[in-house]
Amino acid sequence: MSRYESSRFVKDPKTMNKEILKAACDKLGWTYRIQGEDLIVTDAKQKEKVYGEYVLKVSGSTVTYNSYYLSNGGQLVAELQSVFFPLNVEYAKKTVVDAFKKKGFTLKKLYDFTPTVEEVDRFCMVGYTKLEDEKEKRYEIKFSILNDGTVVTDSNYLPDDVNEMAHAAMDDLQEAFGNKRIMSKKPEYDIMIARLKEHKKLTNKNTQTIK
Repeated sequence: MSRYESSRFVKDPKTMNKEILKAACDKLGWTYRIQGEDLIVTDAKQKEKVYGEYVLKVSGSTVTYNSYYLSNGGQLVAELQSVFFPLNVEYAKKTVVDAFKKKGFTLKKLYDFTPTVEEVDRFCMVGYTKLEDEKEKRYEIKFSILNDGTVVTDSNYLPDDVNEMAHAAMDDLQEAFGNKRIMSKKPEYDIMIARLKEHKKLTNKNTQTIK
């Protein structure tokens, strides 16, 4: 994490999280098994018998249904997706909140936020600085959860200690999500760096060596 930064933990479109898939199947009351990298649904409460074959097979982000036996395979796929995607969003938020709470942040709910088709949740994690020279003690990092589980962060100025806590939490998130975050600096970052360099020049100019 850095000051004046926006970042995205982009979901891999080629992969559906197996733990969330399993949770979705459990919620639907479906029977499944893991076979290598695939999740195989063997019973989705369908009317037809499949005689030991699969009902649905999830490989990466591809969901295949047994078209030979099933008359409503497309409906079963839609049913799985309708449960999976909300769980995916819940998982993303819980992962963020847990990671930041472990580093000393607290959750701030944004009650005036109105969800959209793309952005389904928004909240802040609040950290407090212990540095005496910082006038402001409370700092926020904003998070947006998109409908595919992508996490977008936004931060302004953060003191060194809060920045370090946030950076450690971001590392944990990167490990939990299994994908790297895409970071971009906000214009304010360059302004801050320029001011720090100017301050350093003035400090060096006004410093005299006593022999």
